[in-house]
Amino acid sequence: MQAAKTAEAQGSSGAQGLAVTETATDAVEGRGQKVRAMLRAQLGDEIYSSWFKSLEFESFDGRIVKVSVPVKFVRNWIQEHYAERLLHCARVEFATAERVEVVWRQPGASMQRPAEPKPAEALSATKTASPTAPQTDSPQRVSMLRAPIPPAQRTSAGGLEGSPLDPRYTFDSFVVGASNRMAHAGATQVAETVLADIPGYNPLYIHSAVGLGKSHLLQAIAWEVKRRAPTAQVLYLTAERFRYQFVEALRSSDPLAFKERFRNIHMLLIDDLEFLQGERTEQEFDHIINALLDGGKQVVVASARAPNQIERLNERMRSRLQRGLVTELTPLDHELRLKVLEKRLAEKRAADPSFTLSRDVVDLLAQRLTENGRELEGAITRLYATWQYMRTPITFDIAETVIRDLVQNLEPRRIKIEDILRIISRHYGVSKGDLLSQRRHRSVVWPRQIGMYLAKHLTARSLPEIGRRFGGRDHTTVLHAIRKIEGEITKNPHLGDELEELKRLLNH
Repeated sequence: MQAAKTAEAQGSSGAQGLAVTETATDAVEGRGQKVRAMLRAQLGDEIYSSWFKSLEFESFDGRIVKVSVPVKFVRNWIQEHYAERLLHCARVEFATAERVEVVWRQPGASMQRPAEPKPAEALSATKTASPTAPQTDSPQRVSMLRAPIPPAQRTSAGGLEGSPLDPRYTFDSFVVGASNRMAHAGATQVAETVLADIPGYNPLYIHSAVGLGKSHLLQAIAWEVKRRAPTAQVLYLTAERFRYQFVEALRSSDPLAFKERFRNIHMLLIDDLEFLQGERTEQEFDHIINALLDGGKQVVVASARAPNQIERLNERMRSRLQRGLVTELTPLDHELRLKVLEKRLAEKRAADPSFTLSRDVVDLLAQRLTENGRELEGAITRLYATWQYMRTPITFDIAETVIRDLVQNLEPRRIKIEDILRIISRHYGVSKGDLLSQRRHRSVVWPRQIGMYLAKHLTARSLPEIGRRFGGRDHTTVLHAIRKIEGEITKNPHLGDELEELKRLLNH
């Protein structure tokens, strides 16, 4: 009798456990949809569409959340760059999760999952329901919300798969101003003449600090060439992607075939050149670039630094990259920041005409967010998401609260050596190339010494690092320059005023 009860209890328990397992399995994808919504809200549409759009939640055993993606490179990129963020978001829905396992999903193994949430739904999914929360959107209101951005696409040529192209990064969406006009003109000419007998600028080299538009211009070139000549072989690669594909070729003992695949390419666009690492990778890159340029094929490169400031480049490659047009994107001035904000606001209003920002709020963003264009776009996106959720006008106080963590001017601005070089070059009428060169004329040496002095007092860089950034000089040269300026200050009171003016310009 007791045994029967035990067996019955065990059977009941087993059935109950089976039911729980089945229910949990059915619920994994539903909970995963909320995790994807959180990722979209936290990372933004651009990053989400590039790396998480195809993410599917497969299972959860109480410890490990298993997710899958259809491309090995995407799997590797998520593991290397977003593992902690993915686990953090997953733990909101899978409280006992210890880790997230990202696996490669075999072709044809895709699960059927609910449609991606719209941006407004992504925002609401990250919030806990409460008695005071807004009511669910009506169908009429949902229809007014911005449609999901088209997924990123990849270029491919010669059997090589490129990095994702964001459909928003076109010439139409690029805002032109004094700081980027030359780079924009060079990019448009390259896009228009890539298949001509005489290309515009080859190579075209664009460099700038983060968030000023160099990746936007490279992808705009790719989109424009594809529009003008759909059959053109265009390949857009980040340096990281190039290195990954070359390493894969080495592992498969196929490096010669890897090089051959570039033979029929009409245009190669390389982004983030400064991240190209590995002696063999750099050598292979040199060979491929030289072969393309010798064959009259178009090469476009973007980097955070000019060619003469990238130490790993050999002299031949540095010379070839400097042979074409080398152009810099400088920080956005106030007028251009206003134009960027108005452009991004117009894009939101095109999807939802009821969204608006007062002139005071736009001026606040332009005055406070001075680092780069991504900050400006991010601020508009945040305010739009806030407006979607609250459905009240965005006041000055609300805007100030929403962008608080983006604002750099609430604290002393962190000055970079690149800023010092730019201000010194402009103030003394000396080119940056001369400042970094070996020229010993007083018209160059004096501004260079001023720059080293400011770098020592306004940055946390060491003397060897300052010397390296000022054309590869040793620390004794930097120390001599600092002592020279300190000695001159005591003799010449006007020099102190001049230094204060330079500091003011750097902190502006």
